[in-house]
Amino acid sequence: MGSLSVNVNKPPLSEQTVLMVRDVTVSFSGFVAVRGMNLSLRQRELHFLIGPNGAGKTTMLDVICGKTKPLSGQVLLPDGTDLVRKKEHQVARLGIGRKFQAPSVFGGLTVLENLEIAQDPNKNVFHALRKRRSDRVTSSMEEVLEQIGLGHRLDIRAGSLSHGEKQWLEIGMLLLQEPDVLLLDEPVAGMTDEETDKTGILLTEIAKKRSVVIVEHDMEFVRHYAEKVTVMHEGKLLTEGTMQEVQLNPVVAEVYLGKRRGSDVVAEGD
Repeated sequence: MGSLSVNVNKPPLSEQTVLMVRDVTVSFSGFVAVRGMNLSLRQRELHFLIGPNGAGKTTMLDVICGKTKPLSGQVLLPDGTDLVRKKEHQVARLGIGRKFQAPSVFGGLTVLENLEIAQDPNKNVFHALRKRRSDRVTSSMEEVLEQIGLGHRLDIRAGSLSHGEKQWLEIGMLLLQEPDVLLLDEPVAGMTDEETDKTGILLTEIAKKRSVVIVEHDMEFVRHYAEKVTVMHEGKLLTEGTMQEVQLNPVVAEVYLGKRRGSDVVAEGD
């Protein structure tokens, strides 16, 4: 692994910055997936990461959460902690929550039992079954259940939930771990229009208290909910800004988002 020393020419983390990616390069058996990528995440920001397949978006999430180690570069917290030097479980304990595209819930357990495991991984859920349900639902769970809209589904096995409900449950499980940064990979993939709208509202609410980074291909969803958009191409930063600013960039419009029809950018298969 290359040198990870701080480059003094780089701007310092601001008081509102919760995470900064500096000059990250990732190589898999000689294939460079990410090339000198820089990314800054601010407090309570709903930040979308977009670009065509192979742009390196998911790899960037993997680097931030510690799943993938870069060849060089840093991922810094405000106190100067470099997440690159940490193991995946240590990164999670430092406030970085990661959700992958496919829901990862315990299908044979109920919604309540899934939340109990998320809140305390060492807890014996089956022993807790002897307690009254009202004693098992903590104030933190009540707050999360209100956010994800599953308060009426506590006794339903997670495997019986709809695709959207499984996604919301997993997001709720992450929220119980109180992350400062939430990383989501295509959270609305496979959802109905109604589920997609509910997810957008949920993520907007979540971003009022913590920062959220979302890899997404649904450009209509991005247009509607993004506060800031970072566009990647071939592992590098192409441009970033508001969705309106990104759409007006001719290179993005013509090469990476799609073709112009009038004043609109129409997303192509990605």
